[in-house]
Amino acid sequence: MLKEESAYLEELLGRLQKAEATLRYSFVKCEAIGIKEIYEAEEQDRFESLTAKFARLSDLIIKQAIKLIDIIDLDEPTETVRDSINRAEKKGLIESGIRFVEIRKLRNRIAHEYAESEDDIAEIYKEVLLSTPLLFDSVNRIVAYCRKFQD
Repeated sequence: MLKEESAYLEELLGRLQKAEATLRYSFVKCEAIGIKEIYEAEEQDRFESLTAKFARLSDLIIKQAIKLIDIIDLDEPTETVRDSINRAEKKGLIESGIRFVEIRKLRNRIAHEYAESEDDIAEIYKEVLLSTPLLFDSVNRIVAYCRKFQD
C-alpha cells in the first residue's frame, strides 16, 4: 500500500469512528423518545440531528470507505453504487447489500427532503432508528477489515 493511501486510510477510519460516536449520541437520545406519529418540537430537533448524522455516516461508508478499500485491494472500479455495495457485502464490510441499498435510498430522502407530510417525516425517523445499528455494525466491520492493511 502506498504511503499516501495509508495516511488517507488512517484519516478516514478516524472520521468514521468520530461520525459513529456522534451518531450514537443522537441515536441513544432518539431511541429513548421512540417511534411516534407526531413529535414535539424538541423531539423533532433531536431527530433532525439524528437524520443528518445518519446521512453523513452512510455517505462516509458508501462513498469513501468502500471505495478506498476497493482501491487498496486493487479491485476494478465499479460502475454503480449498487455494484460497490454488493462488493462490500462479499468482502464482509456490510451485513446486507439489500439493506444498504435501502439505506442509500433513505439517505437520499433525507438529503433531498422528499418528505412532505408529518406521516412522511415520522416514517423517515422510524426507518433511521431501525437502520442506524447497521451503520454501527459496518463501521466495526470496516475497522476490523482494515487492520490487515495496518499490520
